[in-house]
Amino acid sequence: MFVNEQDDNVIHVVFGPDGGYRISPALETEAPAPIREPAPAPKEHDDPLADLYSRAEVARLFGLTEGRLRYWDRTDFLGPSARRGRRRYYTFQDLIGVRVAKGLLDAGIPLQEVRRSLSAIRDALPKVVRPLSELRVIAEGHAMLVRDEAGTFEPQTGQLVLDFSVETLKDDVVQKLRQEPTPGERRQAYARYLEGCRLDEEEATWAQAEQAYRDALALDPALASAYTNLGNLRYRQGDEPGAIALYRRALEVDAEQPEALYNLGFLEAEHGRPQGALPYFEKAVASDPGFADAHFHLAAAYEAVGRPGAAGPHWQAYLELEPSGEWADEARRRLASRA
Repeated sequence: MFVNEQDDNVIHVVFGPDGGYRISPALETEAPAPIREPAPAPKEHDDPLADLYSRAEVARLFGLTEGRLRYWDRTDFLGPSARRGRRRYYTFQDLIGVRVAKGLLDAGIPLQEVRRSLSAIRDALPKVVRPLSELRVIAEGHAMLVRDEAGTFEPQTGQLVLDFSVETLKDDVVQKLRQEPTPGERRQAYARYLEGCRLDEEEATWAQAEQAYRDALALDPALASAYTNLGNLRYRQGDEPGAIALYRRALEVDAEQPEALYNLGFLEAEHGRPQGALPYFEKAVASDPGFADAHFHLAAAYEAVGRPGAAGPHWQAYLELEPSGEWADEARRRLASRA
């Protein structure tokens, strides 16, 4: 589940007298707070079969790149089957599928061969929705074999072959999951993270806030929001290179974290590099379509590179999310200038 509190994970800006941007601490600006999903609350139980897992967690568990998992998902090979809010997550059954797919590919079976076999399985066993998760699948030489209640067979020919047992598959996945932080450690990490959010509101307690975030990461290294907030502390102290390094570290943990993407995009734009800002803002709104500030700055970056047509939908999206205020007035002015 997600908590209701919004953590301050972004660089806030207000308009300067020349119509450009200037950076302002969040508590000193009239700029609207971004609408976004807060960091997820920790898992509440010790049953890995009932949990949901992000792409970053799955990649780390099985030694895969997030790019490969995205490709598998995009090409309808293997993807997350659960949804929480606007994000999709892997279930335990999905993890079994990932484990099998990686094993088949590591055994030398070409990806296209696996795809053809899966297609044949779905034709032969229409009730099977996720073959890699629901059936016992093994590699024999360069062939993929499948076991159901009728026996073990080669899916493309239907020929029965010698039966092989893969009883340890589920245990293999559970063992990998047990290497992750325990639910208790996740709860402790999240409590320290929230303490950091409280402490980083005042300059006098920045050092304590930093320690709280680092304590959280020591307990749960996958808490990407803590890296982002550490980056914000670095930024407020004038250490922009340090901030950038921490935002990038957050993205190594969670490549789709919208706040870190937004902050990197904003810094590119602030240094007069709107072309460099575009991919960050584009990824931020793709990850969180309700992130109003990201829509605003994406529209501004599009206009800065001479693409007003691409800017229009994002000015409009900002107004739908934030219909009043100084930024809304600016978005309306930009839209009116195109009429």
